[in-house]
Amino acid sequence: MSTEYILKNCATGRLFEDTGWLLSDPLCQHPSLIRAVYKKKQLDYDRDDKGLYRFADWMPVRKMLKGSAAPVTYKSEALAGYLGLKNLYVTFSGYWPQRGAFMQTCSFKETEAYSVCAHIPESEKRTMIVASAGNTARSFARVCSQNKIPILLFVPYDNLDTLWFEDELDPCVKLICSPPGSDYYDAIEMSMRFCEDKEHYYAEGGAKNIARRDGMGTTVLSAATFIGRIPDYYFQAVGSGTGAIAAWEANKRLIEDGRFGNTVMRLIPSQNAPFLPLYEAWQSKGRELKIMSAEEAREKTGIIHSKVLANRRPPYSIPGGLYDALVDTGGFMDFATNDELERAKSLFEELEGIDIDPAAGVATASLIKNVKAGKVHPDAVIMLNITGGGEKLFKKEHSVKYMKPMEEATLLSA
Repeated sequence: MSTEYILKNCATGRLFEDTGWLLSDPLCQHPSLIRAVYKKKQLDYDRDDKGLYRFADWMPVRKMLKGSAAPVTYKSEALAGYLGLKNLYVTFSGYWPQRGAFMQTCSFKETEAYSVCAHIPESEKRTMIVASAGNTARSFARVCSQNKIPILLFVPYDNLDTLWFEDELDPCVKLICSPPGSDYYDAIEMSMRFCEDKEHYYAEGGAKNIARRDGMGTTVLSAATFIGRIPDYYFQAVGSGTGAIAAWEANKRLIEDGRFGNTVMRLIPSQNAPFLPLYEAWQSKGRELKIMSAEEAREKTGIIHSKVLANRRPPYSIPGGLYDALVDTGGFMDFATNDELERAKSLFEELEGIDIDPAAGVATASLIKNVKAGKVHPDAVIMLNITGGGEKLFKKEHSVKYMKPMEEATLLSA
């Protein structure tokens, strides 16, 4: 199977064919995200046996890979009752068998990994490069190992504890770490050196990759198809903001579908204080993003509990990026402190019955704050995107092992 689509330049509107692995418009001299425009305008999603690929009509995939699982949406009772909300829906990406959630890495990063890896052309023999704060690397490692896709991961040394797996990884998966004390952007810069060798490597592309965004957008497709309409509000914790951009794009497709209403979902992404480049950019009421120094970024990354949300150079200002998504949806940036996210994590586990990761704690804390501040109507249809959960349960039921990095010099001499 292969999904039919063309590409669109978000800045100019130019439509063009995807010639294989495009991360930008080759005829555009200015930076801009590109977007997939799918031939099929109505989503055929009644395919539960396909895992994540039940949403393949709106994913730029060339095949279906084994082992995928889709996000699960359910209507909250306990947390909703605590907050006085009538229509709170939780979209859960992680491990929670009782709810039908079977993501083995306990992270919604699986949605992007299964989409990106299924987007790779059959003719591609080079090694894919992925830089990650941790969760993305765990998901890509699992998917690539299962499907024998060569990949080289770059992760900060201090985040090695995020790289746990139930099964031994295939040798096609390799890891290099940036030094102790470094952050996600340091890992990105290290990976870019390898990407210069285009004969042997190619960059996955991050937010620029349509397959990554449209994989993440399946969280909104899960919510809308379960509820029967587009939600009014969307809460998610973000580092780069790519998930919120993906939600905005999925919202547009759902409106065009015609069966889910015409609501423009209000995006309320949140960050973990004091690492707040997106929040501060939004507060400045401008499109420009202040570039955080390496020293400041490393210091603040060391403070926050959700280290996967640390991204120094997110796609905020670029056409089609987070700024445009927030303006178009009437949304705004929010934040949560470490204390707030930890309280929210405990509350969610107590009320809903499953553990969630720190990033999901940030999103939950943001929801709680906005409800208490009266910024969310109690009758509104709300989507809370729990981007990771069930790790405690998974590790209770399964033994795991941790991935070890290889020496950079070893790889260069291979």
